[in-house]
Amino acid sequence: MNLTNNTVLVTGGTGGFGFEFASKLIDLGNKVIITGRNAQKLAEVKQKLPQVHILQSDVSKAEDIAALYEKVIREFPDLNIIINNAGEMRKISLHHPHDLVDITREIEINLMGPIRMVQQFLPHLKTKTSAVILNVTSGIALMPFPISPIYSASKAGLRSYTQALRVQLKKTNIKIIELVAPGSSTPLNDKFKNEDGFSADALMAPEKIVDAAIKGMQEDKEEIYPGLAKLMRVLSRVAPRFIISKSGKMGASFMYGEQPE
Repeated sequence: MNLTNNTVLVTGGTGGFGFEFASKLIDLGNKVIITGRNAQKLAEVKQKLPQVHILQSDVSKAEDIAALYEKVIREFPDLNIIINNAGEMRKISLHHPHDLVDITREIEINLMGPIRMVQQFLPHLKTKTSAVILNVTSGIALMPFPISPIYSASKAGLRSYTQALRVQLKKTNIKIIELVAPGSSTPLNDKFKNEDGFSADALMAPEKIVDAAIKGMQEDKEEIYPGLAKLMRVLSRVAPRFIISKSGKMGASFMYGEQPE
């Protein structure tokens, strides 16, 4: 696909992959809108990327998505690409009590957020000659990561939803792309740095992951596996017990110990 002269909406655009997508897509000659929950962080991105358009919105809230749709369609009627990137990842020991609403927070953000975004914007995207929905999943969608059980479930669910969405929309003008991101050096992973088994050397720079994503989009790939995600894809098929065993060793003292989340 041609990645010039598009109008792109990126959720979770204040850091990590979202910021990199915004920066690189602007450089390619696209109009880019980013969303985020934190008004101050949005303003900081605007200082760094004067061409970006910022809108405060929380993908975990259905009412925010509805309001976002009305504003975007009114102000940016040429919107034809949505990148569902907003996400949260927590380390959680299920041995400890958790609030029954808070325990599913990653489901609300990482899974229900993209589902609602797609459902809200789908009628508009169908009116475009060429449109794209890119969902950012994770290598963890291919295997559980025991120290982050709810995140694991949310990304596996988003991968399954993305595949089903692609089948249902195959006769439309909308391309459905999945970015299966490996572990990266973003704030999402900062909380794991002191856990046993953590290796910063295994993390891929976010700009390299987004470079791979953009190249994959330009080449019309349906699934994009940067870096170690390629290996995880193979191992999840040929040695699933092995990779679950390996992933279960990271943060073992946290998962089985007495300390709370």
